[in-house]
Amino acid sequence: MSFVGSSEFSHAQPDAIGVLLVNLGTPDQPKPGALRRYLREFLSDRRVVEIPRLLWMLILHGIILRTRPKKSAHAYASIWTPQGSPLRVFTEGLAQQLQQKMATDFGGNLIVDYAMRYGTPSMTDKLQSLCDRGVRKLVVLPLYPQYAGSTTASTFDALARDFMQRRWLPDLRFVMAYYRHPAYIAALAQQVRAWRAEHGEAELLVLSYHGVPQQMLERGDPYHCQCHATTRLLAEALGLRPEQYVTTFQSRLGRAKWLQPYTDATLKGLPAKGVRSVQVFCPGFAVDCLETLEEIGVENRDYFLGAGGQRYEYIPALNDSSLHVDALQQVLLQELRGWELPTDMGPAREQRYKGLLKASQPD
Repeated sequence: MSFVGSSEFSHAQPDAIGVLLVNLGTPDQPKPGALRRYLREFLSDRRVVEIPRLLWMLILHGIILRTRPKKSAHAYASIWTPQGSPLRVFTEGLAQQLQQKMATDFGGNLIVDYAMRYGTPSMTDKLQSLCDRGVRKLVVLPLYPQYAGSTTASTFDALARDFMQRRWLPDLRFVMAYYRHPAYIAALAQQVRAWRAEHGEAELLVLSYHGVPQQMLERGDPYHCQCHATTRLLAEALGLRPEQYVTTFQSRLGRAKWLQPYTDATLKGLPAKGVRSVQVFCPGFAVDCLETLEEIGVENRDYFLGAGGQRYEYIPALNDSSLHVDALQQVLLQELRGWELPTDMGPAREQRYKGLLKASQPD
């Protein structure tokens, strides 16, 4: 077995601290071919779909990859920007702004970059880039505030597989979740306040999180509990009474039972209960993507208004706003505590390595 290194490696290279933001991923283009490649990788992950492998492969390749790419491509096209997928644009913006904001605190030896769990830029490519640039201490921050096996753990799986191939592993810190971090809660609360200051309040605030199958909760996944913890802390920060907000779960796939209440069913039923205006916010999504812009912003809006609702507003995700940058900076600074870079860098250290190598050679 051969291990990955760098053909440009030098012991004189200054050491650096690296931060890798990891998001779920996105197709490269809003076209069926690109969607097929993306969905094949995403839906082949055993963490994402836990039903028996042979059965799922038959369903995936026999049905889903034949029918879903065209439909999904149309949905992606409706949210695509001139710069590309919103998820990639906002994630890249976050990385760039964190780099600018944090680099001076570490003497210019902090490198912030981003990768996608599925699609491009891949984790393997970005990890190699960081190692090539001298990163010897690495913080990996999956952009999932609430931990789930299908998201956070899958990111760790990919990281572990990559590390199994590497010759020299960096010191590693991995952020499992930040669902109750005070800076994150404060940023969410300020996002809602700012929207309401401009647009006014609605009767009900719907806090919609991405769903997972119910069996994941029953088998010990903490995602459901962490979502409700985020809701509780956010409601407290906003001073909301229990009747002023509700937690729901969206984006279910297949016929199995998923976490409830479902966002779409909730919105369809609210007008019959006398609720005429809602604002929907998605605290589990770091940046806007298909599930927020199209599913929440368009599809569920139609459900609510079609059922008799009168006013529907989607409050955008934190995206690459200064609120989000400041919050993630606080999360990262907490993880970076105690890490100092060595001072013996440069040609002198290279000479010491050469001296040690020469001394180790037999006469």
